[in-house]
Amino acid sequence: MTRPTLRLLAFVFAALLAAACASIGNPDGGPFDETPPRVVRTLPLNGATGVAGRKMQIQFDEYIKLEGANEKVVVSPPQLETPNIRADGKRVRIDLFDTLRPNTTYTIDFGDAILDNNEGNPLGLYTYSFSTGPSIDTLQVSGRVFRAANLEPIKGILVGLHADTTDTAFTTKPFDRVGRTNGSGAFTIKGVAPGRYRIYALQDADGDFRFSQKSELVAFDTMIVSPRCEQTVAFDTIWADTATIDSIVSRHTTRFLPDDIVLMAFLEEGQPRHFLKSERPVPEQFTLYFTSPLDSAPTLRGLGFDAEATLMAEASAGNDTITYWIPDTTVAYRDTLVVEMTHWATDTLGQLALRTDTLELAAKTTRAKQLAEIARQNEEWEKEEKRKQRRAKGAYKPTPNPNLERFTSLQIRPSSAIAPNENPTLTFGEPPATMDTSMFRFMIKVDTLYHPAPYLLLPVEGSHRQWRLFAEWRPKQAYRLEIDSAAVHGMLGYPTRAVKNDFRVRSLDDFSAFFVRVIMPDTGAIVQLLDKGDKVVRQTRAVDGNADFYYVRPGLYYMRLVIDANGNGRWDTGDYRAGRQPEEVHYFPQPLQLRAAWEVEQDWDVRGIARTQQKPADITKQKPDKERVVVNRNAQRPEEMQRQRSR
Repeated sequence: MTRPTLRLLAFVFAALLAAACASIGNPDGGPFDETPPRVVRTLPLNGATGVAGRKMQIQFDEYIKLEGANEKVVVSPPQLETPNIRADGKRVRIDLFDTLRPNTTYTIDFGDAILDNNEGNPLGLYTYSFSTGPSIDTLQVSGRVFRAANLEPIKGILVGLHADTTDTAFTTKPFDRVGRTNGSGAFTIKGVAPGRYRIYALQDADGDFRFSQKSELVAFDTMIVSPRCEQTVAFDTIWADTATIDSIVSRHTTRFLPDDIVLMAFLEEGQPRHFLKSERPVPEQFTLYFTSPLDSAPTLRGLGFDAEATLMAEASAGNDTITYWIPDTTVAYRDTLVVEMTHWATDTLGQLALRTDTLELAAKTTRAKQLAEIARQNEEWEKEEKRKQRRAKGAYKPTPNPNLERFTSLQIRPSSAIAPNENPTLTFGEPPATMDTSMFRFMIKVDTLYHPAPYLLLPVEGSHRQWRLFAEWRPKQAYRLEIDSAAVHGMLGYPTRAVKNDFRVRSLDDFSAFFVRVIMPDTGAIVQLLDKGDKVVRQTRAVDGNADFYYVRPGLYYMRLVIDANGNGRWDTGDYRAGRQPEEVHYFPQPLQLRAAWEVEQDWDVRGIARTQQKPADITKQKPDKERVVVNRNAQRPEEMQRQRSR
């Protein structure tokens, strides 16, 4: 080969390499691929009948990938043995392992999980179906699923149909057909045959497609679903540009009904209870945690000490978190305590049964570590004292060693400005063993002097460490609470420091008054004011349809209502076996801006709009899924190319 020929070949190779490199980052290797993948063949055919095999293929015109397949791809009827669905080059391969049911339509709903491999262009909503019988079923039912307690859309929950309309089918048989909700709580169940069905939602914890555990989120409806379809006309808007309508085009389409099913999901009471963990951060206390509330607390028997005489329990309202204090230092300062705990726990049959566990409770910070830390602090204090003495170069008054005394903490909340209807809470770091109220002084400020004023200090129900201060609070008035040092001794023997806390009652003009007139047929209702985190700020019972809120701090609020059917003052969940739905919850559809010195009246027709449209988007935590669309990257190519040239 001649030298000129070699030079020519080298030039051609370099040009080809440069072109290939340019095409990788596009400007400028040609236009971006904005064409979604296209199905060119399926085996068996999409919509085929008389299918007997359990292996399927979907062939595309380019390499593809599956994204979010675990949450998006739904096989119906549900498969007890998880099918193998995977992308393989230009194919999607499907292997079903369950025995195929006779005369049954199968659907594999991919949602928008199929994309091309390079640019991620979505195929769009795609469903592959076939039948083992002579015909294929094409009816659909759709709707939405919400959390009953707060109207949050539920993403990823199964929704299923049962042709067996008896109540026991849901607890004994897998679903006949299923769908899964998206980020808006919306679902569609496809490939449904004509007939009568019951519909349910289930957060299937164990993968058996039936309601078998109390820990499973569940929804049910007593209505009978009869799928059908009708021909209707849809209208599409053709835009000349972003602001101008070119034309409106009508087209005939099929509407599948029902398409407005609403299911309210809930967890039943009596969730499985198990011992979760223990913690002993310091020698003087330990905490036991359980998975769910229960009326009764566990019984403890100390090995080597008398637990009943030694321990003081501080339990949460449902006994699911219990802290035990150990005032006897001969017991507390043991590095490890051994106790036998007898408690109610859920057995393998789902029933509560007594169980005894032996716990070894080792202190994370032992007494030896505590003493070492005190010694270190004393050493640091002595060094600092010597430095101060050297700097003073003369007479020096030593400062007291703060490490020689330990105190139990005391917090007062709110500690300064309060509303006329607020009563501050005193929270001690440990349960008080003694409290000398003669060392408490409560005073009102008159002119420039403080004078004694009547007050009450009462323990907070259910707490060993909290007391509430009651007084006749007057707007614009100043008060003071003084507590002498050592007025309270904690159960571990440590006193409180001296306290002087000044309160100021806000002016009435600092608040808003809010009056709600509830329009609804039900008599019992609880109205709640919520913050932007959907948490309850204030609540009151509606009396004769009126719910009044006084002394509301200015701000942006939302409103929720609980129809309190049994009058117990709280929201109650449902019970499937008893056929009881959870109590209804409603939201006021707009935020409420309450301003200082305003009196606001608001009528509320609770059922004026559908519950599915009530909860404001601002406080809805579950947001809709982001729609997968083809990104028009070619529109930006001229700008990108110009930037490349200008570099």
